[in-house]
Amino acid sequence: MMLTKQFLVIASIVVSLLMVVVVNLVRLRNTKKPAAARTIILPPLFMATGAGMFILPMFRPTLLELISSVVMGMLFSIILIKTSKFEIRDNQIYLQRSKLFLAALIGLVALRMTGKIVLAETINIDPAQMSGIFFILAFSMILPWRISMFMEFRKLKRQLDNK
Repeated sequence: MMLTKQFLVIASIVVSLLMVVVVNLVRLRNTKKPAAARTIILPPLFMATGAGMFILPMFRPTLLELISSVVMGMLFSIILIKTSKFEIRDNQIYLQRSKLFLAALIGLVALRMTGKIVLAETINIDPAQMSGIFFILAFSMILPWRISMFMEFRKLKRQLDNK
């Protein structure tokens, strides 16, 4: 049975919404326990395994799509960076709770969903290629965000170690 383009777009939107819920739950849990370098570094490493999709030509974007996805992802990462801060409590480093983070996350997912719908309706992009484009966008958003978090974590860790 061949899946329709509309079904694939709707399925990807549903998965995106589920990811918002999961990310928010993980984020809430992480604000209640001390931060660790590995929990900052591991998500982009785990996500990087998804790049294996590019072995298959049908997932590969054009050069312009690649550049656009990377630039958009890096711009979106600024929002995540601005809403993710650490604090020192009880001689430990904790991720600060931020209501703005959830709003930013929902906004970013809404932008991605709108982009998928617009691309699916206006430009004849294969659903597999669109998956590749949005994977690159997501990875280009998560990697700078996590690097920024790690740098801030290390700075606070040095402050604690110097006390």
